[in-house]
Amino acid sequence: MIIEINPRTPPDEFVRQIDVHTLLPQQEPFVMIGQMEHFDMTNVRTTTQVLMSNIFVEGGVLDASGIIENIAQTCAARIGYINQYILKKGIQIGFIGAIKNFQTHSLPKVGETIETSVTINEEVFGMLLATAQVTTPDRLIATTEIKIAIKE
Repeated sequence: MIIEINPRTPPDEFVRQIDVHTLLPQQEPFVMIGQMEHFDMTNVRTTTQVLMSNIFVEGGVLDASGIIENIAQTCAARIGYINQYILKKGIQIGFIGAIKNFQTHSLPKVGETIETSVTINEEVFGMLLATAQVTTPDRLIATTEIKIAIKE
């Protein structure tokens, strides 16, 4: 029996099986997300375990630059999913256009898993405006607004 999946509202079980490397223009060692957990057209959620080998780990914690890159790659995974599963086209490259109201509440330690949730506020003319929140199971890590410019 073949089960049809609506790519605009896929079940989380389907999304979790996707190799994030197939969605991102980045390659190791610069991949900052481990797994996509949820996708819909306005919300995306990823998780990643902070590893000592991460290039943004310093003093046993993921620094603010790593958190921002994790957020940007969560946005990129959403774009990659849309391109691959909905539009049936290749990966596009995006650039961080702006970071606004970035607040770090805590830095995640090596071994912790962070969850990054991005909500798309507006998407027009190759620009994506979103809000993001990064958490661990027991605390808020960071919040921000982000603008991504998508290269056509």
